[in-house]
Amino acid sequence: MPLELWGGVECTVNRTGDHYRDQTKLSGHEERLSDLDLFADLGVKALRYPILWERTMPDPAAAPDWRWPDARLHRMRALGIRPIAGLVHHGSGPRHTSLLDDGFATGLGHYAGLVAARYPWVAAWTPVNEPLTTARFAALYGHWYPHAQDARAFWCALLNQIDGTRAAMRAIRRINPAARLIQTEDIGHTSATAPLEQQAAFDNVRRWASWDLLFGRVTPDHPLHGALARMGLGDRLRRIAYDPCPPDVIGVNHYLTSDRFLDHRLDRYPARLHGGNGTVAYADTEAVRAVRAQPPGLAGALRDSWQRYGVPIAVTEVHNGSTRDEQLRWAAEGWDMAVALRAEGVDVRAVTAWSLLGSHGWNTLLTGEGKYEPGVFDLATGTPQPTALAELWRGLPHGALRHPVADEPGWWRRPERLLYARPDTVPTMAVEDGPMLAILGGGEVANAFARVCVLRGLRHVVLTDRAWDGELDGHPSDGGTIWGVIDLTGRTCCMASGDEDGMVRHAGSTLGDAQSMAVLRLSAHGGLLRCDTDFVNAQIDMLIDSDRTCAWRRGGGSINAADEPDGPRQSVVRR
Repeated sequence: MPLELWGGVECTVNRTGDHYRDQTKLSGHEERLSDLDLFADLGVKALRYPILWERTMPDPAAAPDWRWPDARLHRMRALGIRPIAGLVHHGSGPRHTSLLDDGFATGLGHYAGLVAARYPWVAAWTPVNEPLTTARFAALYGHWYPHAQDARAFWCALLNQIDGTRAAMRAIRRINPAARLIQTEDIGHTSATAPLEQQAAFDNVRRWASWDLLFGRVTPDHPLHGALARMGLGDRLRRIAYDPCPPDVIGVNHYLTSDRFLDHRLDRYPARLHGGNGTVAYADTEAVRAVRAQPPGLAGALRDSWQRYGVPIAVTEVHNGSTRDEQLRWAAEGWDMAVALRAEGVDVRAVTAWSLLGSHGWNTLLTGEGKYEPGVFDLATGTPQPTALAELWRGLPHGALRHPVADEPGWWRRPERLLYARPDTVPTMAVEDGPMLAILGGGEVANAFARVCVLRGLRHVVLTDRAWDGELDGHPSDGGTIWGVIDLTGRTCCMASGDEDGMVRHAGSTLGDAQSMAVLRLSAHGGLLRCDTDFVNAQIDMLIDSDRTCAWRRGGGSINAADEPDGPRQSVVRR
């Protein structure tokens, strides 16, 4: 069975206080049935898709409103996309219930039965997305409704979601006995300084709680059982263990922030990272930012999941809220990692292009309006525009050529990843080691582009007026070193359509075949040539996203940024 490409839309409906934040509305997907055709064009075989309780049946006394899911699921069926139906996604249900309501599981089970009866052909289900993560944010940290902040509330919220999943699958399988449970969870590893090893050990047991419960493993010999029994939850654990609901597929969600590091040396970290467990104060940060040794990462999460459960695995979210080059690198690494692990014998079935339409507000953990971060498609113009990720994902299952920047190491693989520890070496970038971005021109604007290229790990060369006398001839672009050009000179840049031999010329020098590169011409007209980082990042993202660059070596044409909005196009890390 070949490795499949799946997709997913960020569809969270979370509640803070009395306010619901609905990602399907924020992205505009609620109104655009045509988005599904864009997803199908990527070649996705399955799509994680919302039929959410809060949206479809907000009033328990009223009949469900099937109009929206009817149109979408029928279109998916026509397009040959298998839906993976989600019923609760980081939510707490409609207003009449919550994660701490004794009736939550019964209510979700009832709703699941109605959905299954409506769509008996749907074979794959995720009744509750990331129950452990949702319980932490809603009942341990208090970010989301019902805003509890204590250990017992956290465990009750988790058990209610596990019981809801069990009830949902029982109801679904009464309609479709072959229905499969694809259970997702954000999984990472925690490391720590010596005084916090016990806390790290607890976190590394707790991370498996959702799946251990569903597999019926939280019995008296499980390391979590004693503490939960002392909270009065022993009978519930017993009922779950006697009637488990093991997932058919483990859905691993792993982000660059998923692996954590706990450090008792608070003075090394900003106050926003300070926390504790009520006994010991410590900083809690991303391991990739603080530990010299490379964290286990996605490969570690997949290997550990396979060794622990031995059931098929899917990487159910691959997303990096960053600049476009870093997004490409993370997606390519996720796919390549799955391919490599399959060769080791790990049964990885699929990799999911997550956040197809991007997401809103994750930099505030969905507690405020926050920022929009693009995904495979960018909604900055109000309608979905394919980014370079679209071409990458479309080509990954077929081994297609990748954008040159995708083959460079991501920031998480470079020494500058370490914000809270001194790297062993200082990174250098040799221009002759791979395809480069050429920056034509001098002055502060060119320097600003060069500085951003260093931060983004983009190989580049700055070519000033003096260099035009012949230096470009040492940087051929006929499949070699120049993949794109940023022209800051204000001179005429002749493209294939305007130069009979198809070469880009500057003052007698030749960069190479225009069909092999993207060219971004920036004009000082209207004050567009600026040095601020947001503007420079936006222009580089646009160059990478250009039709020519996405279809590397397939097309021709240049980009003129004179009418491009000034707003930033980069985004923030999700978690």
